Amino acid sequence: MFTVSDICEFQGVGLHSGVTTTVRILPTEAGLGRYFVRVDLPDAPQIPAHITNVSQTTLSTELTANGASVRTVEHLLAALAALGIEDARIEIDGAELPLLDGSARVWGDRLIECRKEVPSAGREPVQSEIATSGVLTVPVWIQQGEIFVVALPSPVLQFTYGIDFDVLPIGKQWHSWQPSQEDFSTEIAPARTFAIAHQIDQLRSAGLIKGGSLDNALVCNDREWLNPPLRFPNEPSRHKLLDLIGDLSLLGKFPQAHFLAYKASHNLHIQLAQKLHEMGY
Repeated sequence: MFTVSDICEFQGVGLHSGVTTTVRILPTEAGLGRYFVRVDLPDAPQIPAHITNVSQTTLSTELTANGASVRTVEHLLAALAALGIEDARIEIDGAELPLLDGSARVWGDRLIECRKEVPSAGREPVQSEIATSGVLTVPVWIQQGEIFVVALPSPVLQFTYGIDFDVLPIGKQWHSWQPSQEDFSTEIAPARTFAIAHQIDQLRSAGLIKGGSLDNALVCNDREWLNPPLRFPNEPSRHKLLDLIGDLSLLGKFPQAHFLAYKASHNLHIQLAQKLHEMGY
């Protein structure tokens, strides 16, 4: 288990709002968990990063509590969880976290610099860890036709994600990651969000992705990527896996399970997390 030993500060444009915000991640009292503070609002309302506070899941995850909201939380929460930072005060001066480079790499690299391990008797220091909350004993499914996300009993914590897009640059992709075997910072965090060019105008007309650009998202048409090179051959599936980790982190701790998703979404990720929460995980 780790905590933040120093203030980590970030600034950037929100994916959907297009508004520039500043985020400061600070140490907090042990046991308080990860929570956001809207320092731009009167009385600086707090928004605990918990599954019970999810208010919206359209192309990002939004949390609402105490009369305040914060959006696009999944990349930062994935980095905090994967790096074992269980308690953090996250101050933000707006309603959406910055997208930065479209991945969790900037979040993670800076958090590693700010992180320190909480001493624990009889345990050797570790470089990173995801906190778990017991072993899952029965399968838990959320399914809509061929689309699904499931938690399966497993001897290790593992995440697997499959996608299938009807454009040549993406197509069918899978990626699987075991936290105990592979480093989050090199294998998952660098994977960027992605979009298909012909959908961009429609999304913007719906008031979304106002801050998206070729600098913070991978974009392709039917034939090719418009801003190569990719960081991984299957970067889109790795990014979806990143989103899954961030959404499931709203449980606080992960049950030891194999989390497997296919063509899923923030909405299905959250439904699975809600079901696991109801089961006591």
